Amino acid sequence: MPVLLAKGTRSITARVAAEVADIGFCASKKSYYYGVKLHAIALRRTKQLPLPALLHLSRASQHDWAALCELHPDLGECLLFGDKAYADAETKTVFAARGTPLVTPYKRKRKEPETNAPALWSRFVSSVRQPLESLFGWLIQRTDIQNASRVRSTKGLLVHCYGKLVVACLLLTFYS
Repeated sequence: MPVLLAKGTRSITARVAAEVADIGFCASKKSYYYGVKLHAIALRRTKQLPLPALLHLSRASQHDWAALCELHPDLGECLLFGDKAYADAETKTVFAARGTPLVTPYKRKRKEPETNAPALWSRFVSSVRQPLESLFGWLIQRTDIQNASRVRSTKGLLVHCYGKLVVACLLLTFYS
């Protein structure tokens, strides 16, 4: 999930928190922004929002795989559901060697004809990942974490992000 310090044409000239932030592209919003990305690994709960187990901030331009490698998550023997950014054989091999199978949607190759089997698999994986997307939506709604346009320093950005995450975790723990 992106945390935006500046967006659109202002992202080119932004210089706030240059130690941790830079320019990235948000595919879901189809726009460039200046800021950081929030990554989460969460524990699934029945009929409730997932409980964040690991949270990590990375530069906006950093690939999701590189950010996950920085975490070195020791997840034990559980399934890890990721998006299409992790859908390559090398990534799955690395996680399988750690004892954590990685499940991703099917990533169709160029000019490959569409078939129903991969589409059904992708729909299944997306349905399992949907609660995490709901968690991100809930975070945005409750804390407005994505809007960091008034932040003016690196420390301010970290206080903004981690402060709002602490409040969100408290809300999740005591009011859900």
